[in-house]
This record gives sequence, C-alpha cells and structure tokens, in this order.
Amino acid sequence: MDETEARLHRAKVWGGARRSLWHSPVEGTVGERLRELADWAGAADGDGGPLDTYGDGLVEQVEERVADELGFPAAVFFPTGTMAQQVALRCWAGRTGSQVVALHPLAHPEVHEGGALTAVSGLRTVRPTDGPRLPTAEEVREHPEPFGTLMLELPLRDAGFVLPTWDELVEVVEAARERDAVVHVDGARLWECAPHFGRDLREIAGLADSVYVSFYKSLGGLSGAALAGPEDVMEEARVWRHRYGGLLFQQYPAAVSALRGLERELPRLPSYVAHARVVAAALQAGFEEAGVGWFRVHPEPPHTHQFQVWLPYAPDVLTAASLALTEATGTVLFRRWSGPGAAGPPGVAVTEVTVGAPGLEWTEAEVREAVRAFLSHVRPTGPGTGGPGTGGSGTTGAGPGTPSPPDGATG
Repeated sequence: MDETEARLHRAKVWGGARRSLWHSPVEGTVGERLRELADWAGAADGDGGPLDTYGDGLVEQVEERVADELGFPAAVFFPTGTMAQQVALRCWAGRTGSQVVALHPLAHPEVHEGGALTAVSGLRTVRPTDGPRLPTAEEVREHPEPFGTLMLELPLRDAGFVLPTWDELVEVVEAARERDAVVHVDGARLWECAPHFGRDLREIAGLADSVYVSFYKSLGGLSGAALAGPEDVMEEARVWRHRYGGLLFQQYPAAVSALRGLERELPRLPSYVAHARVVAAALQAGFEEAGVGWFRVHPEPPHTHQFQVWLPYAPDVLTAASLALTEATGTVLFRRWSGPGAAGPPGVAVTEVTVGAPGLEWTEAEVREAVRAFLSHVRPTGPGTGGPGTGGSGTTGAGPGTPSPPDGATG
C-alpha cells in the first residue's frame, strides 16, 4: 500500500485499539467525533447555545475564558496557532521598532511553518542558542545582535518537550527586559506546564507580554488557538486576523471543542503529568529488563505529560512493531516512529509518547509487560537496523536529533 493507505490503516488499527496511553486526535471517525461534541454541548447548555457569526457568541466565550485563565486583559480567537503567532510577533515589531525576533532554532516557526515569519510577515530571526533546551539568561543577555522580541516555546516540543526551571525562566525574561525586548510565549502546550514550575497558569503567563495557546494539542479540541495580551495589542491583532483571512464566518465546532477542553481536560492535566513520570520510569525498566543495550527516555523524568523515546532501530521497523503489537493484543504502546533528522546518526529512531486519560489506568507492571510484547514484534530487516545490545550504552539523556511529527502528533 502507498503512504496514504498505510496512514489510514494505522489510524484504523490504533483508533480501534482496546487499550492505549492516549487518544490520538486523528483516530476515530467523523461521526464519533461529532456525536461526542454534540453530546457535551447539549449537556453543558441545553443545545449548546446560539451559533456564532464572525467571532461573536461562543467565540467570545472562549476568548473571555482564556483571558481569565491566563490573567490577561483580553484574548483573540484564531483558526490556527501559526496565524496567531505571526500576528503577535508583527504587532510587537511595530511597537518595538525592530523586525528581529530571537527564538530557538527548534521553535515552531523555524521548523514547522515554511519560513512564514519572513515570507509573510517580513520578520527576521536570530538564535540565542543551538542547544537542545531553552536559552539561558546569559545567552539572551550576551547575544551580539539586537532584537525586539524574545519568543520562548514552553515546552520546547522538538527538543523533547523540555522546560527550564522556574528560576531559569524568570532570569531569561529579566535578561530580555534588560535589552528592552518584549517576551512572547509560544504556549501551545502551556496548559500542562504548571506542575513542573510549581506555579499556576496566571503566574507563568504573567512573565510574558503575550501568550499563544492551542486548543487541539492538549485540550482535545478540533482546531483553533488564542492569543492573549494587553487590550491595545489584542485590538490590533483583531485587525491583522481579518487581513490574514482568519475572521471566519462561523467557528462553533472549534469553539465548542475549545470550551469542552478547558472545562474537562484542563483540570486533568496535572494527573497526566504525574502519571507520565510513572510510565517513563516503567518504560526505562522494561527496556533494561529486555536487555536493550541503548535507548533514551527523554527528558527523564518528563517535564510534562509528553516525552520522547529513542531506540537503535530503523523507523519503519519500529512502526511495524508498534502496529503488530496492536493487531495482536489490542494494545497501543507506541505509534509511528521517525528518523533523527538530517543531523542525526543513522540506525536510530524516535517517537513521542503522550499520557492522557486512558494512560492513568496503566500500572508500572503493565507498561513493562507491554514493552516486552512490543520488542517481540521488532524484526530488523538488514544492516543498520540496530537491535538489543547494539549502539552503545546508557539509558537516559537527550536524543541525537529532531524527529518529524509521528502519526497523531501535533506540531
């Protein structure tokens, strides 16, 4: 089968599994998703309330809820996070007088947006660090080029969903202020950062001048994003949203799913983060028990409810094993695996693991057993595919490169 057929087959197998660590947003059917949404809307407000038109009604409810959760005066609903961040950064460029944005080379605009910041918004980017982590205060303070905005992705997804410590984050923000730069947070996954920092969302978001959040990555929404910040900046953001084509006639499915996520998933995220640490430790124990000579669970322990797993096999070998495990047992442990990127060594692969509501039911022993069953389906096909006992030693640490998004992952 071709790649499209293979993707649909994987989605059908994994979506119909009896047991998994999380529900992927691309699994299931249209009817199932629409019924879930209609059932929640009906239970929450009779029949879900009136329809929206060009950003009123339900869309305004989402904006008010986000502004309240993050402690900002206002918020603006966007159809995509890519649009929201481009608008935010060009608004700040106009206010600071600088078209330069400092951000990590693994940040979403640099990796997943096709150079849109430059091609569409006319902005230029500089990189305070190339390390697989957020920049330090010293790197921000000592960067040789001037910049008007520092963008921080919390957590930094492509480096392994990593976060700095609270003190480090405060120092980085202070270093940016010393340079008269504003701070924008790519908070697509900010919702699950509170346990790591030991602070509530308002205090975390309050470090920044503006914050973007996503509704489909951690909250289970269909799509959509919001940008929160000062009232005057949000008023300008509304103007640019219209210019970018983001003022849609109706967005009630996305708005309802966002409200559902804020109501249902947001309070549960701390429990997912806590159990992700249990699952990560059990995966590590399972690989050790199986005699896998080299692997990485990164970061260890996870900073959020998502983390990376690296193994010394070709990606297609591990994807096939993941699929075979589900077909044989009805259990999903891993999904699609990817290579390490252009800078990484051959013969290794990475996948992203998310622990959601279904994962709370898994015990350590069950995770270790699933690891053994998964490895029994690994069938190396030739030189360079790796295997237990190969590829060096060690069990934790940063992976050697950057993965492309697996099936069901969110960029």
